[in-house]
Amino acid sequence: MKLKNHLILLVSLLNITMGCKTSDEKTIHQKIEKDTEEIFDSLVEIRRDFHQNPELAGNESRSSEIIANYLSDLGLEVKTKIAGNGVIGILKGKENGKNVAWRVDMDAIPSDFPDKVSYRSKVSGVQHGCGHDVHMAIGLGIAEVLSQNKDSLNGTVYFIFQPEEETFVGAKNMVANSKFSKMNIDEIYSLHVTALPLGQIVVKPNEMYAYQKRVQITFSDKFSKDDAKTLYNKIRSDILRKKDGANPWEIPKAFDSIIGLTNPNTIFKNYLFLEENFVTEEDNNQLHIKADLYETKKSNLPKILPKIEQIINNSAYKSEFITTSYIQENPTVLNDEKLTDNAINILNNIYGNKTVLTNYGQIPYFNDDFIYFQQKIPGVYFLLGGSNRENGIIAMNHAPNFRVDEECIKIGVKSFSSLILERINSE
Repeated sequence: MKLKNHLILLVSLLNITMGCKTSDEKTIHQKIEKDTEEIFDSLVEIRRDFHQNPELAGNESRSSEIIANYLSDLGLEVKTKIAGNGVIGILKGKENGKNVAWRVDMDAIPSDFPDKVSYRSKVSGVQHGCGHDVHMAIGLGIAEVLSQNKDSLNGTVYFIFQPEEETFVGAKNMVANSKFSKMNIDEIYSLHVTALPLGQIVVKPNEMYAYQKRVQITFSDKFSKDDAKTLYNKIRSDILRKKDGANPWEIPKAFDSIIGLTNPNTIFKNYLFLEENFVTEEDNNQLHIKADLYETKKSNLPKILPKIEQIINNSAYKSEFITTSYIQENPTVLNDEKLTDNAINILNNIYGNKTVLTNYGQIPYFNDDFIYFQQKIPGVYFLLGGSNRENGIIAMNHAPNFRVDEECIKIGVKSFSSLILERINSE
């Protein structure tokens, strides 16, 4: 009887302890949601200021100064001029623990597309047509929310505001900086707003985008531009791999609710294609065909050039053919499998089962230099929906009339503040 009473008491204590922990976890995320709501209007103002004052890659000095001052006012330790205009804010929790980073890109793009908002760009030929203004607002929002809750953090959060993403050199330069290497970051996270429905968060382990490589095929000067068109169309047709009746180069379909990325049978997986357009260049008595190809499977990449050569050698243009090669390529975003699964479970447990949806495809055309962080640190890169089609808002990056429903800022801040808190406090 005595042993039985002890066991009953032990079970009761465990239940009480677990109940308190669940209650505490729920309370902190409710507070994060409340804190986000309270700063939302100010974050919209900040985003619109960035939108009106866009800066091209390498010129992000104004954005950098605003970000540094904002983080400093929150009480964070701030490091500036990292790899150019990079800024890192350091938020230390109440105890030592993990080092978790949140990365934000800052630069705008050259663009004269229509921008039908009252806060349109004041800079001729430059726009935030990719959504980095939204990313900066979300990053500052996460920093503010977590700074208000730093007593709940067992570790250090690094907020990395990175320049020159559009030119694919900013992340590489920041990773190589000595100040960055001394931070010993354990995990890193980032997002990109895109044309998914408002607030929808989508992610997958491993490759988020297709592998993109620029192919050059070289011929003698006896090979004409008319020949180039005929042969290129033949090559493009012969190497094409896709689902029947589907065209993975039609990028808007990636965000379609039926055939898009969140459908297990999406048309945006297991494909290979050369883009429709190509260029020809002449020099040194040679003619070059140049075009980009997109492949979802890394293991297939070494097979593509031999296949192209085989097609040429079986054509009427064999005698004019000289060589083919990859002349430009970037690594693609590669999410850590374990961290991705953990992130999905965390966010779905906190905010509901459909908060994060699985991405079953890989998007062509786009990429992100976040991969250079991931090559050094396990990390996860998310897509965040910014479209509200009922209101005519389509967040199709780099496209005419690119617009974002600013409610996605609120969703991004609360969701990823909660994720970082949970990850930094995990074993």
